[in-house]
This record gives sequence, C-alpha cells and structure tokens, in this order.
Amino acid sequence: MSKNFIRLQHALPHHGISRLAGKFAGSEKHWLKDRLIRRFIAAYDVDMSEAARPVEAYASFNDFFTRELKPGARPLADSDTQILSPADGAVSQIGTIEEGRIFQAKGRHFTALQLLGGDAAAAERFAGGSFATIYLSPKDYHRVHMPAEGALRSTTYVPGDLFSVNQVTAEHVDGLFARNERLACMFDGPHGAFASVMVGAMIVAGIETVWSGRVEAHNPTLVHHDFAAGEHDFAAGDEMGRFFLGSTVVLLFEPGRVEWNTQLKAGDSVRMGQSLGRWL
Repeated sequence: MSKNFIRLQHALPHHGISRLAGKFAGSEKHWLKDRLIRRFIAAYDVDMSEAARPVEAYASFNDFFTRELKPGARPLADSDTQILSPADGAVSQIGTIEEGRIFQAKGRHFTALQLLGGDAAAAERFAGGSFATIYLSPKDYHRVHMPAEGALRSTTYVPGDLFSVNQVTAEHVDGLFARNERLACMFDGPHGAFASVMVGAMIVAGIETVWSGRVEAHNPTLVHHDFAAGEHDFAAGDEMGRFFLGSTVVLLFEPGRVEWNTQLKAGDSVRMGQSLGRWL
C-alpha cells in the first residue's frame, strides 16, 4: 500500500493539484465553504471548543483552517530556560545534526545546506547543532509560533516539489523536507542563531508570515530577503506564520545551545508552547 502511495505521488502534478485545492479553500461561497468546513471537522474530529470563532463565522475554508484559538488555550513554558514547540503536531524526529546531516526516517537524511537552499554560511553555523521536526496533521492548529525570542535576519523561499509530509512519505522519499517547497527563516536571539523552516506539502495552498503576508507559492525561483536589525523582533511564543493546508516545521539551533527533552521521541504529540528541551 505504501509503495503504491509513493508511486502515485511521483506521478501526480503536485503544483497543479495544490493550485486547484487553493481555489476551493479560498472560496467565500457560503454553500461551498460551509460544506467543506463541516465535513472537515467531522472527518478529522477537530476540537472546535478551543477555537475563538464559531463555524459560521469563517469567511472561507482557509480562514477556518488558520483559525485562531481562545486566549490562554496554549500556555507557554518558561522561555528563559526552555525551547518552545512552534506548533501543535507530532515529533517527526528530534536530535543532533551530525556531519551536516539531519535524520529524516529509516536511514534517510537530508543536509542543513540543502534545507536552507544552499546557504553554506548559514548551514555551517548549525554544524553539530540540534534539530527538531514537527509534523502538523490536518486536525491540528495551523499557526506557527516562535520557539524562542529572536530578531528576523533573513528569509529564503526555496522552490521544490510538494510531496505529502506524513510518516509514510518520510520513510520512502529521500531528502523529503529539503526537497519540498519551503521558507527558511533565520533569527538571532539571546541564545544564538536559530532557523525555523516552514515546509510545504501536497495540496498546501500557501504559506503566510506576519511580516510580509502570503508567500508567492509554486515560484520556480529562489527568493532571498535580508532584514535590518530591529526591523522584526519577536518574543518567544509570538505568531510568525501559518500554513494554508498543513505541513511541517523544522527547527535548527547552533551547537552547544540545546538539550532536548529525553522523554520526547518520534511520533509523540506536542502542543504549541510546551517545552521541547532546555537551553544550555
């Protein structure tokens, strides 16, 4: 079954399917968006008790999918001592960057250099450092938050494929997270540099950041932006972006900065704001 699923993904027109999904998800026609939202809630058992707005208040499926939560729904761990989970989801993998390589699944790896779009200087800063990969399932809250305090230094949009990012695909597609379309965001913080990489996936209709809005999706060209000191500063737990139809976040930290919670393992559920580990 898994082999057929992977073969199908290789054969499908990733970007065409995602564009089509985006049109439906962005529709504000009441009969369409209400039907999509209610069927999605039922199919994925979405907990609407945490949502700040009732079902009928969403302008589109995208508006629902990127829904905000009620105040206090995600209490934050102590960010002075702890690294926060950037999103609700599941730990895909968590560990150390060894010889520039990041573990994906079942003997498959990708490199920090690939993930960051070929930026050798940025990748070198994370050599021997730490990484955490968080997978957001369809039912999850899909806003992405800061794992730590930081000032935005740069963003790099990296064009790529749009494979699914679930565990089955991670186990069978080489370099998955460095192969898919993504936005690599670099920050400087009190504990050193870190990266938060938002990875696209099959039928993901877009990525949005709080500083520049919707990122142009399905662009064949790498796009890099640098930011001035003090232009965009964030506290730990602040929202930094969101997925329109979910995906994955990969965090990178410099060596000697992070000790992950040893109780966390691949497949464990996490919630935005909970501790993933401690600062050294």
